[in-house]
Amino acid sequence: MNKKYILGIYDDEDILLDAIEKIRAAGTKIYDVFSPYPVHGIDDVLGIKRSRLPIAAFIFGLCGMSFALWMMIWMMGFDWPMIIGGKPHISLPSFIPVTFELTVLFSAFGMVWTFFIVERMIPTFRVNVFDKRSTDDKFVMAIEVKEGVTDMKALNNLLRSSGAIEVNEKEVVK
Repeated sequence: MNKKYILGIYDDEDILLDAIEKIRAAGTKIYDVFSPYPVHGIDDVLGIKRSRLPIAAFIFGLCGMSFALWMMIWMMGFDWPMIIGGKPHISLPSFIPVTFELTVLFSAFGMVWTFFIVERMIPTFRVNVFDKRSTDDKFVMAIEVKEGVTDMKALNNLLRSSGAIEVNEKEVVK
């Protein structure tokens, strides 16, 4: 299935931020904006919601903490109980370092894999680069053209009037 996009190429981040506001105010839905470096405030201007990755990190951390405590209580209390320095078999204060380390380990690995899956960065997925200059020095705004839209000239004029130095059309295989 092919999808058609109109790309607006910008060379300044301030012009890009103003253009995003103008284009969204005109009622046009922006598919995505690609930039060579992070632009402060672009998420707010694009209307992107806050990430839920911290919630996933918390859940993975809870899993790591639960696993660490279960593992140490089982090993030290039931599987191979040992009396070390007169302490009881299940001594929670001595379990704190291992619990902390496994909480951090589970959280880190879980966040990395969650991020890879959500952002489709798994090796089987194909990444579409709309314009190679977006990795070097240009900002690219992609607007998806829905089927049946015949007024492409108005969209081109909207992008040019908002400060785009170049407007291109690109067809992407999804």
